Amino acid sequence: MSHSDLLARGRRTPKKFGATKMSSNDSSSKSFLYLTTIGRVSGEPREIEIWFVELNQNFYVLAEHFHNAQWVKNIARNPRVTVRVGTRIFETTARILDKEADRETWTAVQTLSTEKYGWGEGLPVELTGS
Repeated sequence: MSHSDLLARGRRTPKKFGATKMSSNDSSSKSFLYLTTIGRVSGEPREIEIWFVELNQNFYVLAEHFHNAQWVKNIARNPRVTVRVGTRIFETTARILDKEADRETWTAVQTLSTEKYGWGEGLPVELTGS
């Protein structure tokens, strides 16, 4: 079963945590994106609402609990994800950054997140924009 088929079968509506509706389709005006992973145990789609930043035409999200975050564990098992930001929806492969190998991007993403939200200490995960 494809990632899209799983999504169609099990789309869940996430809880809202202070999200504001924006009329613009420009992702820079958005506070949140919606990331759907496939559960590593259940095989079911799991959608979260999460802060993000953009760098070099990619989206980045930060995991507060690093490799202990359930969604990061799902990505480690199956990196194919679906991203929804505004009205834009796309499938991509998520990549968990390595602190040493990706040091420059790691630091830039954390700095951008701190500037945007006042917090940026998590594990960066890259979502290649398409």
